[in-house]
Amino acid sequence: MEKNSSNMIPLAENSPNKKETVCIFGTGDFGRSLGYKMLQCGYSIVFGSRNAQTSSLIPKGTEVLRHGEAAQKADIIIVAIQRQHYNFLTELTEVLHGKVLVDVSNNLKINQYPESNAEYLAQLVPGAKVVKAFNTVSAWALQSGTLDASRQVFVCGDDNKAKQMVMDIVRTLGLTPLDQGSLLAAKEIENYPLQLFPMWKFPIYLAIGLSAFFFFYSLIRDVIYPYIHENKDLSFFIAISIPNRVCPIVALILLALVYLPGIIAAILQLHRGTKYSRFPDWLDKWMLCRKQLGLVALVFAFLHVLYTLVIPIRYYVRWRLNGYVISQIKDNRTDPFNNTNGWISDSYVALGILGFFLFVLLGITSLPSVSNSVNWREFRFVQSKLGYVTLILCTAHTLVYGGKRFLYPSMYRWYLPAAYMLSLIVPCIVLVIKFVLIFPCIDRPLTQIRQGWERNSKDSKQSYYNDSKSAV
Repeated sequence: MEKNSSNMIPLAENSPNKKETVCIFGTGDFGRSLGYKMLQCGYSIVFGSRNAQTSSLIPKGTEVLRHGEAAQKADIIIVAIQRQHYNFLTELTEVLHGKVLVDVSNNLKINQYPESNAEYLAQLVPGAKVVKAFNTVSAWALQSGTLDASRQVFVCGDDNKAKQMVMDIVRTLGLTPLDQGSLLAAKEIENYPLQLFPMWKFPIYLAIGLSAFFFFYSLIRDVIYPYIHENKDLSFFIAISIPNRVCPIVALILLALVYLPGIIAAILQLHRGTKYSRFPDWLDKWMLCRKQLGLVALVFAFLHVLYTLVIPIRYYVRWRLNGYVISQIKDNRTDPFNNTNGWISDSYVALGILGFFLFVLLGITSLPSVSNSVNWREFRFVQSKLGYVTLILCTAHTLVYGGKRFLYPSMYRWYLPAAYMLSLIVPCIVLVIKFVLIFPCIDRPLTQIRQGWERNSKDSKQSYYNDSKSAV
């Protein structure tokens, strides 16, 4: 059963520690929720509305006045109305002069107007001190105590004192203010709530692209080729067999792509001889979404594990095993145990288990609740050192799975290699280059560069010479 905020008794209505009066223009969902929350925290609230009549939706303990009268009672006015209704504010220019106007509005789409709503508000009321805030907080988050949503509130404005006043309110409400600078940042802040998983788009699109490519690649090799050349209908492979090939391939490639940008960055730093030169934009964006790439890779690894677990109960697998047993009975023979194949099989499974365990560990440590509880050195050890161990184990798992099959001509149907061979290209490149970068003759200058040494700096050259001399 839902509870209306107007039926609740404000927690701080009779509190002896009453704070200043705050005016809220607008009695919509967000205005009422913010007003109720501020009332709980000890603020006196007065609503400014076109209709000065109090309704059952308005929190108890507040006043509802016309805009002009309400504005006179407070130095801080929160404008909780949409941009298209701002025009009436021009009639209140004198009343609003010198007051702090907090714009909380959002648009329907990114870059909907040439300027931000906050900048437009500042143009309409030039004598007011406009601050952008609260647009990333929802009415539901305010009603539910902000426990189920982000506590961060982006704040920007040209007047530092006005901005500080708003940030004090944010802290009092139990939220975390983040100062974004002048009002020029308002447009970026307004676009932020409209972005749908901005850091996830590239990893998800890449994963979908790789999945589609390897799915159709496997479909050609494993379904269409046998149908044309051997007249076998293996279309049922589409349900489990092909996805169980695609998922580990995509997981391995995405895991390698998590560490590839770091290697490219190291090569660029060695080439330029400094860390103070900006990376290309594409590399910056790639490095920023490495966490998301890793988590998407982990999802595909989980799917691979699930598909593998159902293999024993598949009709096709049971049919083949039964057929093999019956053929041995008919021929009155028993195939001897092959110790080499036993080692290969167990090694393949063991490498997969260890690789998946470390993969899960990487995913867990990337969660904010876990990463915030470890120091930087511990986090770097897990994500970097253990990350490369994970990549090595998963690559070895794939190599052992393939074994010597890459030598057999039958593996190249229509001259197309098996999909697992393609999946090894990126991981092997990453591991080989990383192996080269850890050589002391390369690792030492790279470490010096990352500590601030520059190739073209005289002081840095002398420091590098002294370090080399002491090392000898």
